[in-house]
Amino acid sequence: MTLPSKSQILDWIAANPTLTAKRDIAKAFGIKGAARIDLKRLLKELEDEGHLEKRKKTYRDPDRLPPVSVLQVEAPNPDGDLFARPLEWHGEGIEPIVLVVPRATDPALGEGDRILARLQLVQEADHNYEARLIRRIGTNPHKILGIFSKRAEGGRIKPVDKGADKEWQVAAGDVNGAREGELVEAELVGPKARMGLPRARITDRLGDPSAPKAVSLIAIHQHGIPDDFPDKVIAEADAMKPAGLAGREDLRDLPLITIDPSDARDHDDACFAEPDDDPKNESGHIIWVAIADVAHYVTPGSALDREARKRGNSSYFPDRVVPMLPDRLSGDLCSLHEGVPRACIAVRMQINAHGEMLSHRFVRGLMRSPASLNYQEVQEAMDGAPSDRLAPLMEDVIRPLYAAYGALVKARNARQPLDLDLPERRIELTEEGKVKSVNFKDRLDAHRLIEEFMILANVAAAETLIARRTPLLFRVHEEPPPDKLESLRDTAEAAGLTLAKGQVLKTQHLNKLLHDAAGTDEAELINLATLRSMTQAYYSPKNFSHFGLALKNYAHFTSPIRRYSDLIVHRGLISAHGWGDDGLSPEDIDKLEPTAAHISDTERRSMIAERDTTDRYLAAFLSERVGSDFTGRISGIARFGAFVKLDETGADGLIPMRSLGSEYFHFDRDTASLRGADTGLTITIGQRVTVRLAEAAPVTGGIALELLEIDGEKPPRGNGGRGRGKGAGGPARRKLARAKKKAAKVSRKRRQTGG
Repeated sequence: MTLPSKSQILDWIAANPTLTAKRDIAKAFGIKGAARIDLKRLLKELEDEGHLEKRKKTYRDPDRLPPVSVLQVEAPNPDGDLFARPLEWHGEGIEPIVLVVPRATDPALGEGDRILARLQLVQEADHNYEARLIRRIGTNPHKILGIFSKRAEGGRIKPVDKGADKEWQVAAGDVNGAREGELVEAELVGPKARMGLPRARITDRLGDPSAPKAVSLIAIHQHGIPDDFPDKVIAEADAMKPAGLAGREDLRDLPLITIDPSDARDHDDACFAEPDDDPKNESGHIIWVAIADVAHYVTPGSALDREARKRGNSSYFPDRVVPMLPDRLSGDLCSLHEGVPRACIAVRMQINAHGEMLSHRFVRGLMRSPASLNYQEVQEAMDGAPSDRLAPLMEDVIRPLYAAYGALVKARNARQPLDLDLPERRIELTEEGKVKSVNFKDRLDAHRLIEEFMILANVAAAETLIARRTPLLFRVHEEPPPDKLESLRDTAEAAGLTLAKGQVLKTQHLNKLLHDAAGTDEAELINLATLRSMTQAYYSPKNFSHFGLALKNYAHFTSPIRRYSDLIVHRGLISAHGWGDDGLSPEDIDKLEPTAAHISDTERRSMIAERDTTDRYLAAFLSERVGSDFTGRISGIARFGAFVKLDETGADGLIPMRSLGSEYFHFDRDTASLRGADTGLTITIGQRVTVRLAEAAPVTGGIALELLEIDGEKPPRGNGGRGRGKGAGGPARRKLARAKKKAAKVSRKRRQTGG
């Protein structure tokens, strides 16, 4: 039997990165019996020579370039191709070759330019990676969004920003094919002028301002979300170098994997679980959660810190992300990419068989994730169909994660956090930015696993900082106020259900209501009404507990790349453990109260902008179906009409009062209903309706509907309010009287209870 050469083995491993166990290599080359000993010797020699490293039972290349990396551009080759040298290559093997693939709108690059680029691993004869430019290092051109108008000398751009008072001038050579009235993105050309109009170069044509591709950009500008980083912030980020092992615990042999959405660009959390070998904790588990050490790079008082606090959080839209931190950090140094050493703050948590936390310990470490996975592939693997990539990880990594999750589910069921069932919409776009489909996101066990691990780590962070008397920002969610709770009771009673009275409200009481409604026509109504009764969560240096999660001590620790609150908690952990001088500063502590208020506001700002964007995308998606009929459910009542949530897309549309019929409708705020003055038709939240789409306006996100059927019947016609004959309005008057009587009863109860 002929053994493969060392180069043949290396070629196999490069081509099959998920089949690198010794048995996989032996099977590939048909090696059996005693010849396996010679294969083992060859692999050991390759390891000693630095071509391979052994990770448990598999062999792999020592290093891989991160998906976002710094490159130095080389001179074009004779064919005009542009290659770049990776400045972050740490391997001992042959340096990978990177081909720069320019877009039409990219600026010209020359020899010696340093660039930040997004990399894709390829298997071509003359290069290993292809790079797409993010930007030149050290350049940060100011950008605007505006409407283009053609002129003889090129054109002008009128910014959509409300505060912008100057148009931008575009030379003929910088128009990039833009047409009259198009929404465009442009960047400043040359130095900022003191006099005259600023000069711009159009970098992206977004087309019709009402088209889907423009929607998120308009929302960003309308809501004042900062989407350009100041030069000083970019310069600080570009100057950062990867953290080393000094002062850190070496966690690189711990198989901490990341599990994220398939389109995730950054990975700020990783996890690992294994059975606890402590005989005193039978059937218990050890869970590790490692989070990117953003505090190492974003230090108190720095330009990066000031900008991160100003933004408060990242904002997520169907077609883009407005990050809290520049690409160099969010997509590179602070992202736990596969196969790349990354600084982290990790917590080791011991839980028993019932999912109760027995102990926890935080460390500042250096990790290297063996795999960046997505929710779908992990779930498919656990359901019995592991991919070639996941098969080697099943026994030592994936199954122990699910075993620990099983224990945490027991603790969750005992704790009874609020269990709302409200599907989340997922808008899928084409490359041109048009809405391809609107679906509801699947809720897999893989999602719930990561969610439970992160909640546990957040509790551990809060408990540690409380025990060490270190200031922090809590994530607070207070219980529903009495008036909203009374409204929820009224809604439940109208649906034939009950919500317990006369006792301290707990989430288990709300869960019983939700459970009783499950599977009935009222399920969605009760879930929506319960959600509306909740207060909005916020940040505070004072601990008022988290009602929804049924937790006494809770803080945000697990997402410092995208939330400033988590960065403050990380700094608190650094100070509490004495890990360095980059912990909480005196100014951080003095400003905790205003910081909490500010980032609570920025979070709400992002939520509103994201919701507005979703509404506009849905309106654009439905605009081609005006005149079509849809089914839905009444989701809200207002003085000017009734809101309907459509079954197919989850879009919210309005039936204006004028479209309800020819009669006058009385609006009753206490009972959240509309009642026809002539027919007595009562419209309330939760009723099933069939509607016709009358209008869908992408610019505003507005959707107007016409009522066709309510609870399976056509609405009766009124007399248009032109007086009443014998008995006319009798049923309406009786229903209105009953409603007023009920409202008075509710009002008396509130006064008695001090609500």
